[in-house]
Amino acid sequence: MTRDATSRHNGGVERSIDLNSDLGESFGAWTMGDDAAMLRLVSSANVACGFHAGDASTMLATCRLAAENGVAVGAHVSYRDLAGFGRRSMDVPPETLHDEVLYQLAALTGIARVAGTRVSYVKPHGALYNRIVTDREQAEAVASAVAAFDRGLPLLGLAGSAIAEAAGDAGLRFVNEAFVDRGYRADGTLVPRTEPGAVLSGDAAIAERAVRLALDGRVVAADGTDIAVRVDSLCVHGDTPGAVAMAAAVRAALTDAGVHVEAWR
Repeated sequence: MTRDATSRHNGGVERSIDLNSDLGESFGAWTMGDDAAMLRLVSSANVACGFHAGDASTMLATCRLAAENGVAVGAHVSYRDLAGFGRRSMDVPPETLHDEVLYQLAALTGIARVAGTRVSYVKPHGALYNRIVTDREQAEAVASAVAAFDRGLPLLGLAGSAIAEAAGDAGLRFVNEAFVDRGYRADGTLVPRTEPGAVLSGDAAIAERAVRLALDGRVVAADGTDIAVRVDSLCVHGDTPGAVAMAAAVRAALTDAGVHVEAWR
């Protein structure tokens, strides 16, 4: 859940939470989202590393904008799947996945350094993110790659997942992520994007949902079940239609509720 700070707000302990978004996902002549606007609203940016989206110029520009706005940079690693935006199920041998995660980390780390910032954490993307919720072998490949590259890099992912366990076994800090704009199942996993109710809309409702996640660590699942969710960071997807307005509504609602938005590191 959210962290308690030392200062007081409205007679109680002030709370703070990280707000992250998947950014840097443009590629060549194709533009995805409004990164400049999103980087004025979020505290952490999951920057695509070129495997599902992003290219060298986009990575550099995004890291520079993040540095200018004081936003933490995370490596948004994925399966090698530009054509499918990293959202297609893929059977990648663990050894290959390990090496490809290393490759992506190295690429973004070098570019971030030139941009005047650094990679502060790692968040898997799309099909890889969902696969390592339950697939221990794939999860271990990701965690071992991160640990081999830099054991000080935290892993951001879904609470109670295989990757959470693998991160702990590898000696990595694990950061629990919750989604303000994605549907949940009663077991705490996400509704697949191929099913109705996977992606939510309505800025006011999503903002209210974000505040409840931040303050209470609870969310209503697609079947109406009220479930507990461990939360250290809230995600607003940068490719969701109306993402900037939604992120602005979420940030405003958090502020009004006395929740300070800041990177969790």
